[in-house]
Amino acid sequence: MMVLALESSCDETAAAVLCAKRGLLASEIASQIAVHRAYGGVVPEVASRQHLTHLREVIDTALGRAGVRLEEIDAVAATAGPGLATSLMIGLSAAKGLALGLGKPFLAINHIEGHMLSPFFNGHAIEPAVGLVVSGGHTLLVEIDGFGEYRLLGQTRDDAAGEAFDKVGKLMGLPYPAGPVIDQLSRHGDPCRFDFPRSMLGSGDFAFSFSGLKTAVRYLLPKLPDRSEETIADLCASFQEAVVDVLVSKTLGAARAAGKKIVAVSGGVSCNSRLRVKMAAACREAGLELRIADPGFSTDNAAMIGFVALHRLERNLLSVLTADIEPNLRLV
Repeated sequence: MMVLALESSCDETAAAVLCAKRGLLASEIASQIAVHRAYGGVVPEVASRQHLTHLREVIDTALGRAGVRLEEIDAVAATAGPGLATSLMIGLSAAKGLALGLGKPFLAINHIEGHMLSPFFNGHAIEPAVGLVVSGGHTLLVEIDGFGEYRLLGQTRDDAAGEAFDKVGKLMGLPYPAGPVIDQLSRHGDPCRFDFPRSMLGSGDFAFSFSGLKTAVRYLLPKLPDRSEETIADLCASFQEAVVDVLVSKTLGAARAAGKKIVAVSGGVSCNSRLRVKMAAACREAGLELRIADPGFSTDNAAMIGFVALHRLERNLLSVLTADIEPNLRLV
């Protein structure tokens, strides 16, 4: 089975070709970061126009690098949600048209499921685990018993972790996207200089909240005696440490409560170097196996969408061509 997968849920235009026997044959991404940086964040209308501009090119490039003709594709998949409506519409409509023209099956895929299963992408079976999906739009913990067998344990009640990184970065005047910039600056900072709140750390559940932390930074900034490079680095490190402490603590608590021995971490924020270090150390100390998505498959990409699509194909879980986008689609 050979799948062509498309991803256009936000500001990445992506296409990938996957084969059930040979694995990932090609993965192409056209980034829009440079375009949206001028606005300090993603502008939906601009994003959709960029998808229209780049989608054909990334599909052709992916097929070319895979050495596959369009006629050899056995199914076409695309992200149906969650995401920006005008962006989702581009990829899903293109996938439907290709599937209809080729006379092949069509699969509408959940973006969150793609992220969540990406730690199992490199030859790992989908085993029982607790999955942390942490990105610009999502922060949630899920109990995974197998493919399609998920139970939501907790999610953010306000800002996602990645959203908090970007908003705090904007408050400090850092360029968009601020997450990687904060990560870089934090390496030269003191994470103990500013005592930021660890929201809901002792709430007794697996929910998250990051809006209070963002507000704490906003109130602190006018009180700082200076905005030197050292102070900004310390501020970044202290903020980042607060976010990471909550993510690690809640994830390990969920693994213990669910009785799972594997922790699977995914999403764009999983690229954060401090999160990777502290999660690895905590899992090692707790006797848990950590599976974390490769950085190249942590941000939005079509390979993760194709991975889910292959599993659905194997189970004959196909979608109808009348399936619509679902901007607020839930995992469970």
